Amino acid sequence: MGIIGTDIKPFKATAFQAGKDFFDVTDEDVRGKWAVFFFYPADFTFVCPTELEDLGEHYDMLQKLDVEVYGVSTDTHFSHKAWHDTSDKISKLAFPFLGDQNHELARNFDVLREGVGLADRATFVVDPDGVIQLMEQTCEGVGRNANELVRKIRAAQYVRANPGQVCPAAWEEGKDTLAPSLDLVGKI
Repeated sequence: MGIIGTDIKPFKATAFQAGKDFFDVTDEDVRGKWAVFFFYPADFTFVCPTELEDLGEHYDMLQKLDVEVYGVSTDTHFSHKAWHDTSDKISKLAFPFLGDQNHELARNFDVLREGVGLADRATFVVDPDGVIQLMEQTCEGVGRNANELVRKIRAAQYVRANPGQVCPAAWEEGKDTLAPSLDLVGKI
């Protein structure tokens, strides 16, 4: 999948967000800040609410990092609202959910299970220029970890703000980074 480093494709989706009317989100709305597209197979499922709740517990922190989060499944915005209105876990979530019943987003990010009509469990981090910087995809039964997502976003933001620096494995904010050079080859 050669999607890292590419621009997000044009899209328009209707969103549900607690406390707001339905509203449209486009690729142009995403530009200018960091964004997470958090794809999951379907509303009213099993692993998905645990992942979304975990992500929701990090939403305020992500907002402070100038990151917007979009939950995305191939359900409609009406289904997202119904799930929000009936689930204890989902009702706590403040980030918008994008309806993708026409599969435009799932196809744009290459996570649609053709013939099934569901999105794979996948996360994409898009920078303020609309370029995909990170992605993670797991199998159906394996949930994601929002702590690790936040760590990766901080690393991507650091690298963007500090050209010529890279973040080594398990890098945490405030830890040493590397400046790639021939002097380092074979010494790390």
